[in-house]
Amino acid sequence: MIPELAPLGAAVAALGDEVLDWRFKAAPAVADGYTVSEFLVSGARLSDFGTPLLTLDSRCVAGNIAAMASWCAERGLALAPHGKTTMAPALYLAQLEAGAWGITLANEPQVRVGRAFGLPRIHLANALLRPGALRWLAAEQAADPSFRFSSWVDSVRAVELMTDGLPPGASVDVCVELGVLGGRTGVRGLAAATAVAQAVARSPRLRLVGVSGYEGAVAHGTDAGQLSAVDAYLDDLAALHAAVSPLYDLTTAGRAMVTVGGSAYFDQVAARLAGLADPEGTTGPATEVVLRSGAYVIHDDGYYRSVTPSTRSDGPAFESAMHAFARVVSQPEPGLALLDAGRRDLPFDQGYPEPQLRLRPDAPSISVRGSSITGLNDQHAFMRVGTGDDVQVGDIIRLGLSHPCTAIDKWTLIPMLADTDADDPHVVGMIRTYF
Repeated sequence: MIPELAPLGAAVAALGDEVLDWRFKAAPAVADGYTVSEFLVSGARLSDFGTPLLTLDSRCVAGNIAAMASWCAERGLALAPHGKTTMAPALYLAQLEAGAWGITLANEPQVRVGRAFGLPRIHLANALLRPGALRWLAAEQAADPSFRFSSWVDSVRAVELMTDGLPPGASVDVCVELGVLGGRTGVRGLAAATAVAQAVARSPRLRLVGVSGYEGAVAHGTDAGQLSAVDAYLDDLAALHAAVSPLYDLTTAGRAMVTVGGSAYFDQVAARLAGLADPEGTTGPATEVVLRSGAYVIHDDGYYRSVTPSTRSDGPAFESAMHAFARVVSQPEPGLALLDAGRRDLPFDQGYPEPQLRLRPDAPSISVRGSSITGLNDQHAFMRVGTGDDVQVGDIIRLGLSHPCTAIDKWTLIPMLADTDADDPHVVGMIRTYF
């Protein structure tokens, strides 16, 4: 194991000692009293679990991690996967072992989780402004000089709050975030962003180490106009990097960062910005282009399946690693089946789940792709049964899901299956999350 990952590896290994019981809604009664490690060696299968249930496919997770790592390496891009997607330290470890530069996180609680598990490098895609949080961060840095941290600012006021909140002697690396009119956070316009960079340069406790942004706030589809808007935004980010690079202080970072990239348009990030990568500083400040794509590790059968770069240009081929399993509990009228999974179990913000397979004891699984989910209550899904789809009360329906970020957060423990397409897959892991 890479030496700097040893603390994370030890903390992840210790999760195998956690005792299973009713506190985890995914844990079946037959697992009560076993540790995670003991339950896994017992030969657990999908049929041992109740419903509703969310699962991950080990082959797809490993394939997605390897595909993204290879794609980035071929283009000279660094990858700091956004950890908010899974909040799963075991998956962070797998991504870092595959060559990830670090892990991106979204807020103070997530950073605390990351440090509790010993993450050696965290990039906060947000501003850290609370004085207590800044004091905690300073203490973490003082206790572990090898810990690397960076965050964002998008206003002079944020620079002032961070400067005032950090204790004497402490310092933090920051990037100036560039936004767009009508978008999310980020300075509006190059002139205003340059003024923020100058404020950082004047601060005695902040070091300007790069520029940041999120092109996913610019577009939400893949038509020509939206793709052009993404390109224009990325060009503006490159211009900001050129404008403020004389202000960079790379005393601790070593290299400047140009960081951008969600999971929908990272191909355009590579096309427009990969040329800025200059790790040795041959033509300017030593610079890394850092992608923050996070959804790729899980992918999906909905939104990301439709917008991932491989559907239109240059991008690795991902597979959805997540599925839900729900039981038919009622067929109160012709053509309608009620499943025992709802809004508290399944994502729905980027489209309803899609029925894929019917599982029935002592019978082969069959496709039910002619059926559809038409609505969700808190604990029920409404499934319109397709013509010819053989469904009855007691059957298990495997569902494809859209948007991993709002699927994983509903589960604190997720079984990892050896082969989700098998009739009764083996369970080879239990992924612990911390939302």
